[in-house]
Amino acid sequence: MKKQERLNEIINLVNKAGTVYVQDIMESMQVSDMTVRRDLIELEKQGLLIRVRNGAKSNQFLPSRELPHEEKLLKNILAKREVAKKASELIKEGESIFLGPGTSVEVLSEAINNKELRVVTNCLPIFQELLKKKSDGFKVILLGGELRETSQAFVGEITNTLMERMYFHKMFFSGNGIVDGRVLTSSFEEAYTQKLALERSSEAYLLIDSSKIGKEDFTSICSLKKVTAVITDDASEKAHEELEEYTRVIV
Repeated sequence: MKKQERLNEIINLVNKAGTVYVQDIMESMQVSDMTVRRDLIELEKQGLLIRVRNGAKSNQFLPSRELPHEEKLLKNILAKREVAKKASELIKEGESIFLGPGTSVEVLSEAINNKELRVVTNCLPIFQELLKKKSDGFKVILLGGELRETSQAFVGEITNTLMERMYFHKMFFSGNGIVDGRVLTSSFEEAYTQKLALERSSEAYLLIDSSKIGKEDFTSICSLKKVTAVITDDASEKAHEELEEYTRVIV
């Protein structure tokens, strides 16, 4: 790829996502860390983006067409409750767990009935639900930062710095789609925070209803091969077989 083509592609990525990270650009374009950082400096000098720590953000970002949080929560709610029930059975007393953003995980937060637990989340609605259960034995921690309105999740440098100091027995997270063994979402920022949590979790469980299988989105959170298991509903046997090529499926 020629330099100008690469610069144009970086601008397209930044303007579409709002914020992108050096690592994501490196993986997407198969170029070095040094090359990406030089390109970002040049593009900032041209006034086409704003550099931030380990990445860049757009100076003309328009919100994506991602569904609002309330619409997502009600969509396929029965399947989400089915998934949440199975996930809640995996949580043991005394564990430290991370709950990522997403309405499937939000439904899980309602289903948790443990008495001794430490729960960390960067999602505001999940935190608000967990506060109802808070006690001396049930501890709730919210990772703050910059609030992403669409998903009600905190992201950015503050969130990630806090995340880097923590480790979890289990992580429960979701995504907007699964294609070719990749878990997809619409935001580079959310994907990066989820990746950090994944690296710090002994086990990771993807909660996703079957309508998301085969659905594309903008960027990848991780490969299914890095997930301990996918927890989903029993709507599609063929879809389950596809997932089992990469990891265990709990139905």
